[in-house]
Amino acid sequence: MKKTRSDDHVLSLEEILIPSFGYELVREELLTNILGKDAPDILYWSGKRLARSYPLDSLSDIIQFFERAGWGELAIKREASNEISFTLTSPLIIHRLQQNKDSHFKLETGFLAQQIELQTEMLAEAYEQIHKKVGLVEIIVRWDKKDRIHE
Repeated sequence: MKKTRSDDHVLSLEEILIPSFGYELVREELLTNILGKDAPDILYWSGKRLARSYPLDSLSDIIQFFERAGWGELAIKREASNEISFTLTSPLIIHRLQQNKDSHFKLETGFLAQQIELQTEMLAEAYEQIHKKVGLVEIIVRWDKKDRIHE
């Protein structure tokens, strides 16, 4: 006998699978066409805004958020007193890097910058380094201990 979901069970977002093709149509085609040459900057600031809507308490929470959002596997590469470097990988990222020479990860970069700013309470900015040959993105977040946001 085949198991079915009861009518009163509402699926969570994690239970709904969306083909990556649809995600990429929106991200790489639609948003790029709507936003034009300003797409990278707008997506960076949109990532920061998104992070303010979903404040996270720890680095492990950020890593879990990336996984849940389908943005890829985020890992800490190195930490310093005023900088943290992450790597971001996934089969979808590898595909994007192979198919589109103009791929960027500004949404994710802005999101990380804002999350680190919220957690450190210091102004933070981030940039990405794309490593096409190995299929990963490195995102470096830096902050200045003199630029506290709550004094």
